Amino acid sequence: MTHNLRADTITILGHGGDEIEAYLAIPTDAQAVGSMVVIHHMPGYDEGTKEIARKFAANGYAALVPNLYYREAPGASPDDAAATVRNAGGVPDERLVGDVEGAMNHLKALDFTNGQVGVIGYCSGGRQSFLSGCRLPLNAVIDCYGAFVAVGRDEPPMIVKPVIDEAGNLSAPLLGLFGADDTFPSPEQNEALAEALKAAGKDFTFRTFDGAGHAFFASDRPSYRPEAAVEGWEDIFTFLARTIA
Repeated sequence: MTHNLRADTITILGHGGDEIEAYLAIPTDAQAVGSMVVIHHMPGYDEGTKEIARKFAANGYAALVPNLYYREAPGASPDDAAATVRNAGGVPDERLVGDVEGAMNHLKALDFTNGQVGVIGYCSGGRQSFLSGCRLPLNAVIDCYGAFVAVGRDEPPMIVKPVIDEAGNLSAPLLGLFGADDTFPSPEQNEALAEALKAAGKDFTFRTFDGAGHAFFASDRPSYRPEAAVEGWEDIFTFLARTIA
């Protein structure tokens, strides 16, 4: 069923009580719906990410995208904001978790949601989605080709720590969607994460798509792989039906 929807730019309280911009998409013809925090990729709080939020709303979920770069570059284009944040070393993990927590709390407070909240992220957002699931009480976690989960990056200005050691704290079932031709994360890195999750007794499902590399969901980029993206979306909605619906 395709739902009627409304989408608006709003203000929410993020880490430390900061007011930050966010994009909220909701189904207008449904009650007691599950909710998703959508973490944008490193290229920023862009139209492609907002389209993802609208896709969730059209499928019966409330979706909220916090602008993780708002403090550094309010009102800037996604490209300019992303460049500013990369040059500053990226979004600190503690602040990211605080912003996701603020988005989660905002969604739970909406009178038409059911209190069940998941998180999804792409690329850097995939790592941040996993990290959020290890530090916040979420109901579903989706990692779409999250780089630097199992290994880190130590090339300035972007210094990124791996988060695989936090696998034992994962609070919710995890769905991981990856490309076989990707290198960050590579299939070997994903296998290392799977082993850590198995050792911790966590509920997770990983799927790797042949012929797909990094960013295969991104319909506005050359990396887009329609077949993998369509099947990936089917996996996402099947997963959410059992976790937050």
